[in-house]
Parts: sequence; C-alpha cells; structure tokens
Amino acid sequence: MRILLVDDEKKITSVLKAYLQQEGFQVNTALNGLIALTMFNENAYDLVILDLMLPGMSGTEICQEIRKTSSVPIIMLTAKVEEEDRIQGLSIGADDYITKPFSPREVVARVRAVLRRSNNETSPLADVITYDNGLTIDNIQHEIRLHDQEVFLTPTEFKILGALAKHPGRVYSRGQLVEIVQGHDFEGDDRVIDAHIKKIRQKIETTPSDPQIIMTVYGVGYKFNPNAGG
Repeated sequence: MRILLVDDEKKITSVLKAYLQQEGFQVNTALNGLIALTMFNENAYDLVILDLMLPGMSGTEICQEIRKTSSVPIIMLTAKVEEEDRIQGLSIGADDYITKPFSPREVVARVRAVLRRSNNETSPLADVITYDNGLTIDNIQHEIRLHDQEVFLTPTEFKILGALAKHPGRVYSRGQLVEIVQGHDFEGDDRVIDAHIKKIRQKIETTPSDPQIIMTVYGVGYKFNPNAGG
C-alpha cells in the first residue's frame, strides 16, 4: 500500500513516515501543497494524509482537487479543534480527521481503519444495480454512474449511499449511518453525516435543494427512494 503524506513540518513527516514504514506501508512525503498535487497526479496512491494548513496551496484546496478525479481515502491533519472545522473537513471529501497533537500510533490505527472501510469486500448491494432514475451502483468497479456518466464519490460517501440503497425505503438515523461508515469507536458528532449527505446530493440529485433520491425524514434520519424521477 502506498501513502502520500503531506505536511510542512519536517519533524511530523519524518516521524509518521517511520511509523508507517514499520507497518509495511510505502510512504512518499511532500512539504507543500503544489508539490503534493503534482505527486498525486503522477503516481498511484492508496491513501493520502493531508495537513490542512500548507504553504502554496491549502489542504482544503488539494482535497477538493483530488475529489474531482479520485475517491482515494483522505485523512486530514489539523491543529483546529472546533467541531465546525471537523465537519467542514469531512464535507469537502475527507474520510477522517485527526487533530494535532496526536500519537503516531493513533495515525497508523486510523490509516488501517480507513483502508479497512474503503476496501471492505462485503458488497451492500448486488454487484451492479441500475435504478429507473439512471443511477447505477457498481460494487465490482466501486463506481457510481448517473446516466452513464461516472460520479466520483469518496469511500465514505459510497458506503453511505450503499447502506441506504441496500434497503430502499428504510429510514436510517444519523447514529446508524455513523456506525456503518465510522465504526463503533467513533467519538465525533453524528452531524458529520449531514455534511456527507449534502455532498452526495450535490453529485446525484437533479436539484440538490429538493432531493428526490435521498430523502430526509425529519426528526429521524434519511432513506433511499429508488423510484425518484431522473
């Protein structure tokens, strides 16, 4: 497994690289955003660890650029501890969010957890299923297509959509969706699910402000509508 580690603090990149290599990962490092994006575009990576505050190009901008073409798992590193900052990081496409200071062993554990979720071999649906609205969920290729055009979802977004689509019409609470995508040990606010749902809607709904595919059940959670018009 190859990891791209992006942080402008050399001590952090050196320590994390050593820990990750001890666990068998191949690690490339970058100290600024522009170099990181160039490296990402020229190489294949299984995961990106990305500092939020970087010279030249911010981690937020890099994450947004990566998400235009790739669903590679992304873990954000940041000194910001406010809940809204965490939600914002997840809403732009990050799969996990670690605040500084942190233990290198914690980062390794998070890396393994994110990779485990993104590489989960248990398909929530049939291998390939297409709905009347033109939405196709392909669990073989791990792709989403809308009217035969590929839609790039993050691993977390793909898992949320798959969980909802597995039981059309069933209402999932935010807590249930958090457990599905983050696991039992998640300690954050379940409102992060709202941010992920918003991003999914922006990618698959004809009118995201008036969603027809992923419906809100007020006071409860969300459900998937397989009969929504395309």
